[in-house]
Amino acid sequence: MASGREATRWVSAHCREVPGLTAATVLTTVAGAALQVFPVLLLGRVVDGVVGGEPRSVLVTVGVLMVAAALLGAVGTAMSTYLIGRLGAELLARLRERAVRAVLGMPSARIEQVGRGDVLSRVGDDVAVLSKGIRTAVPTVFSAGVLVAIATIGMFGLDWRLGLAGAGALPAYALALRWYLPRSAPLYRKQRVAQADRAQALISGLDGIGTVRAYRLEEAVREKVTHESWRVRDFGIEVFRFFGRFVGRENRAEFIGLVLILLVGYALLEAGAASLGEVSAAPLMFHRLFTPLGAIMFTFDEAQKSGASLTRLVGVLGEPAEDRLVGDPSVASPEAGPYGVTVEGLTFRYPDTEEPVLRDVDLTIPAGGSLALVGATGAGKSTLAALIAGIGTPQAGSVRIGPHDLAGLDEAAARALVNILTQETYVFSGPLAEDLRLAAPEATEAELRDALRTVGADGWVDALPEGLNTVVGEGGERLDVTKVAHVALARLVLRAAPVVVLDESTAEAGSEGAAELERAVLAACAGRTTLFVAHRLTQAMAADRIAVLDAGRVVEQGTHGELVALGGRYARLWRAWREGS
Repeated sequence: MASGREATRWVSAHCREVPGLTAATVLTTVAGAALQVFPVLLLGRVVDGVVGGEPRSVLVTVGVLMVAAALLGAVGTAMSTYLIGRLGAELLARLRERAVRAVLGMPSARIEQVGRGDVLSRVGDDVAVLSKGIRTAVPTVFSAGVLVAIATIGMFGLDWRLGLAGAGALPAYALALRWYLPRSAPLYRKQRVAQADRAQALISGLDGIGTVRAYRLEEAVREKVTHESWRVRDFGIEVFRFFGRFVGRENRAEFIGLVLILLVGYALLEAGAASLGEVSAAPLMFHRLFTPLGAIMFTFDEAQKSGASLTRLVGVLGEPAEDRLVGDPSVASPEAGPYGVTVEGLTFRYPDTEEPVLRDVDLTIPAGGSLALVGATGAGKSTLAALIAGIGTPQAGSVRIGPHDLAGLDEAAARALVNILTQETYVFSGPLAEDLRLAAPEATEAELRDALRTVGADGWVDALPEGLNTVVGEGGERLDVTKVAHVALARLVLRAAPVVVLDESTAEAGSEGAAELERAVLAACAGRTTLFVAHRLTQAMAADRIAVLDAGRVVEQGTHGELVALGGRYARLWRAWREGS
């Protein structure tokens, strides 16, 4: 979360990037405000003209000037609103692009830590809030603020004593703002965080709907979403309550200023120190402030929301990108062959938690060999798989891929050594060939077909209307779960990292598709060091060795036959699996 000062600096820097548009916006806003105030000053001239018995032609001329000023003021205000919106739209487009780029440049562990709900709410909900604010609140607040300044100057232009009387309301305004701003800004930020938590609860529940139904967790998920929704509602009520109290303080300031102007004006008129026109124009000028001040107040809620969203988006830009020690993706030399994996004394805990997810884990996967991780839900399998893939940094211990310690590599270098494939596989909208080339941008069509043939996907790809050029994903050919997994495995073949981590990558397929995909997995990983997080124990059987995790510790290791003969935890899992099958 950026501070207000940091967000303001970012906006100022953006405005300097488009000096012509910024200057035009400021000039039209000031001109529009000045032209709106001018008729009030002329009204005082009309009063003095009537009292002084000036000719009708003079009054007609002043009246024409008033009408012309009003019309030109309306044009200036309209131009100002348009230019503010255009400037804001450019700012928002750049901010969103840079925020998305910043997210893509962050370490994967950082995204996992904050949760996708928070990320999506920033580049989605916060952008929407800011977009609405740029269209409504920002033009209103900016234009009204300039109008308030011009009107205040106009009051001092009438008579400095009348100007001071009107300025007597400023301390009351300042006290109202001083009371409101420190309390409301954190409240708006908390409201945005609560909305992000609600989004995360919804996303996690929908993404894992199969698991939710399998374990009959519908009520628990519903309760969590309901709880987060009530938090959002409570913050909304609290924000509205604060805003209502703020409006009351603003009305009090208006009352103080108007009373002071009327009293001082009466005294000046009685003493002959001011004309009737000046004394008449002053309260009208001050009353002219009511409309812009009211507009500021009634859009202040939207402006505060926009400000909170701006600080969240600018805060993303301040997140450090991946910049650890080594940025060389050539660490995986093709001549070196497969690398082994060595895990020593690995201990890991998530932020803001006391209990480690993994404790003193020691594992070895020989170069070119395979290891299957099995264990109950919550045992730490996915966390261990992510750490071996270079996602996250353990608090103790190390992960070595061949001669390289992952703690000394950036994410690009880690990806050159290790590829990870999870249940969350995606097919992006566009030609299938381009989807495959995400893993190898320079791959030829022959190489794409070889990868598809390796994983057994060439048959259904050839049957597509345009083969590799068929548009898939949104707006194109929809691929079922098995075909999506085939695409992901083909990418794995094209990427050709020496170590592969598969975190239940075929768990979503049906039983018939799972058997087909298990064969595809073995073909894709042939000759490479492989770690399986086994969703099906038939996968574990196919691995060279099996490690059983329980509460973050490795409690058993061995081959399938050895562990069944041992009669321990794996043997019990195997019997339950076999009987269930």
